[in-house]
Amino acid sequence: MTAPRAQAMDSREIETRIAALHTCRESMMEGFGRVIVGQRDVIDELLVTIFAGGHNLLEGVPGLAKTLMIHTLARLLSLDFKRIQFTPDLMPSDITGTNVIEEDHTTGKRITVFVQGPVFTHIVLADEINRTPPKTQSALLQAMQEKEVSAGGKTYSLAQPFFVLATQNPIDQEGTYPLPEAQKDRFLLNTFISYPNLKEEEDIVERTTMNEDPDVEQVCDRDQLLGFQKLIRSIPVSRHVTGYAVDLARATRPPEQTSPAFVKEQLSWGAGPRASQELILCAKAHAALSGRANVSCNDVRRHALPVLRHRVSLSFMAEAEGITADNVIQRLLKEVPERANA
Repeated sequence: MTAPRAQAMDSREIETRIAALHTCRESMMEGFGRVIVGQRDVIDELLVTIFAGGHNLLEGVPGLAKTLMIHTLARLLSLDFKRIQFTPDLMPSDITGTNVIEEDHTTGKRITVFVQGPVFTHIVLADEINRTPPKTQSALLQAMQEKEVSAGGKTYSLAQPFFVLATQNPIDQEGTYPLPEAQKDRFLLNTFISYPNLKEEEDIVERTTMNEDPDVEQVCDRDQLLGFQKLIRSIPVSRHVTGYAVDLARATRPPEQTSPAFVKEQLSWGAGPRASQELILCAKAHAALSGRANVSCNDVRRHALPVLRHRVSLSFMAEAEGITADNVIQRLLKEVPERANA
């Protein structure tokens, strides 16, 4: 006997719950504003990541409040939070956990007990993830995709929701290792964090050199978050919007006959089908967080850079000419047309 299917939400219920999500988003932005100066675009992408149920790779030089931003997010959502400092000597078992032998005081026999690692939480801050070799980085692959960990011949499920929010220093800095392509593809977004402007930096200095500890209150709990994630996936999307996301992802692939000539020259390989899925999921999340039930091609374009930049590989010629992945994607956004709305 099969389990009954969950009843689909009607349009009125979707609109009502989207209004509640938008209110939650505004409260969270206000909470972030008490702690973080500026970086609104970064926070927007972080919220899209969380409510879409994905993972985020935040990239920027040290000292741009990446860790503080993630810690603040955990406080706003009242979720369990653990930080892992990635270093060259970190081992995979330091992340996932390990089996240890203990003595049963009742029987005197020795038994094997699995001691959970820091990955068993809701939000994992993988701090400076590219400062550890790929062998250790790969310890997160199963957790990020299947939401489970295998150790000692057994598989352990992770608590839901589960997010990996990783920080990464620029790859040309000392003591860094490039992330494997398979791991980068598991991140929903790759968010770039830039330096603050003059006014923002002055505000940062004033705030952080005084005896003040900003109060951050819970805005959304675990059950509400899971409900909002389900809501976002329930939002319908027009066929021409889905088609635009697919066309955009396929245009990054050099072997495709319809790919522009510059893509064949500047990219070694392009984004896979997961990119098309993530473009639509992010578009849904962005629309819902903005208080809208309708998803447009503009919502797809809004997150094309953070969705695609870590899923394409530049050719040797492009790197030699100083062309970046963002340059290629921005050009594609200008050249790939929207499909007709039937």
